Amino acid sequence: MAKSACEYIAIHPETPQPRLLDQVVRILEQDGIMAYPTESGYALGCLLDNKEGTDRIREIRQLDPKHPFALMCHDLSHLSSYAKVGNTQFRYLKASLPGPYTFILPASREVPRRLQSPKKKFIGLRVTPNVVARAILENFEKPLITVSLILPGETLPMTDPWEIQEVLGHALDVVVDGGHCGFEPTTIIDFTDDVPELIRQGQGPFTDPNE
Repeated sequence: MAKSACEYIAIHPETPQPRLLDQVVRILEQDGIMAYPTESGYALGCLLDNKEGTDRIREIRQLDPKHPFALMCHDLSHLSSYAKVGNTQFRYLKASLPGPYTFILPASREVPRRLQSPKKKFIGLRVTPNVVARAILENFEKPLITVSLILPGETLPMTDPWEIQEVLGHALDVVVDGGHCGFEPTTIIDFTDDVPELIRQGQGPFTDPNE
């Protein structure tokens, strides 16, 4: 979408207002990019088919062109459409999601190559418990492209929406203020095989189903 002034939309963190959600949805449908709350800090997101938006997010984060993105899914039905999930994996994911996890899974044909790991056809998928984010996702049949909002040179994601507006308003189309949120990262689990492998310990406890 043609860049104009970044909108700042404050949405109630527990009972999101439909009128305000509609404003966010409209911006995303016009190829906008947003900053939005998750359980692990604010993130940047856009619609799956928004290639220009993906490039803009890479520029904000100063990411390598080969840096893989994650998909933020509304629920497990979304997730199973974009990843190859066996019975063991599905049971584990069902017990863990929504939750503070990023699962690395084999990507299905529905995932654009530009979003996958460059050497292997893997994709990171999330189902956030954040009420505002899930309310936005309910409006779409496809997941959102997402990446944590960590500024270049920093190690923690941004958590203050007012600060995001001040620092990045020139580069975004909308800042969704869903209140302050934590900054502890998600737990990353590689589930490309039948046995889950812990890649990064974050908020979510890791359990090995074979133990």
